Amino acid sequence: MQHQKLATIEDVAALAGVSIATVSRAINEPTKVADETRRKVTEAIARTGYTTNAMARSLRMRRSNMILILAPDVGDPNFSNILVGLETEASKRGYGVLIGNTQNDPARETDYLRFISSNQADGLILFTGHLPYGFGQDGTEGRLPPMVAVNEPVPNAEVPFVGVDNFEGARIATEHLISQGHRRIAFVGRSSAREVNRLREEGYRRALAGAGIAIDPRMIIDGDGTTESGRAAAELMFVRDALPTAFFCVNDATALGVIISLNARHYDLPRQFSIMGFDDISFSSFVTPSLTTMKQPRHRIGEAAMELLLALLAGEKPREQQVLLRAELIVRNSVTRVG
Repeated sequence: MQHQKLATIEDVAALAGVSIATVSRAINEPTKVADETRRKVTEAIARTGYTTNAMARSLRMRRSNMILILAPDVGDPNFSNILVGLETEASKRGYGVLIGNTQNDPARETDYLRFISSNQADGLILFTGHLPYGFGQDGTEGRLPPMVAVNEPVPNAEVPFVGVDNFEGARIATEHLISQGHRRIAFVGRSSAREVNRLREEGYRRALAGAGIAIDPRMIIDGDGTTESGRAAAELMFVRDALPTAFFCVNDATALGVIISLNARHYDLPRQFSIMGFDDISFSSFVTPSLTTMKQPRHRIGEAAMELLLALLAGEKPREQQVLLRAELIVRNSVTRVG
């Protein structure tokens, strides 16, 4: 029985009618190759079976061309669109993605790391806001592959971060409320456990200070970002008898809880209370009143995070530790002018 000769990069180049360097560039840096040339190379690879050889070479180099994504909750409304951006950019560069839904369980998180230790994944995308459990102790952080944090920064760690500019977005949101005449503005979502909440609270405080508005501690309410925490926060304001004219909520889910509470009390929204969210998740335009919010550029966040991680895998040093993308003010019907 005759063994078929394994295809080489020279075979691909000859069939595609391009140079070997062009084939290499089309495989490793496809965005730098013209669409028509990339199509010819892709067809030549398929016809020669060179893809199999590329996979074998990856195994010899202990490279899997896979990226592991660790997320605490894949049902998070922000996750899916960021994932699309991550996967789109990875695919352009010949990488695939593995998704680890940790459910905030240290055991599950540790279990997913077997993909790293067994060389089934080359890099990490972290949505968790912390280094993987079991690392960062006893000098074991040296075993971790290149990684990038997305959406939730990793405090006190040299992990590059890509996400929305939470501080600036919150400042813009609060300034919009101030521009509508509001001076008693509640912030719903204070949390010492989440860096995102802290940054958004700082942006809120900065906007009030910039407008010469004193911060009333009764106007800052704890919350974990859930709809229930928003509902409970609105109820607490009535118990405290310290009502704002506007609520700035740490995210849209919290804002929904506030709206539910105020609607249950038969308030006329937004005439009696204005509500501002953050994120612009899918339901924001369908609630009553439709939610004024800050839109995250989720798809671009995913693309930028993958671009950065693949640059790290190529041995490049990041130009900056943080890539902060601007949130966009989306004006709908939940905020109105007072006074």
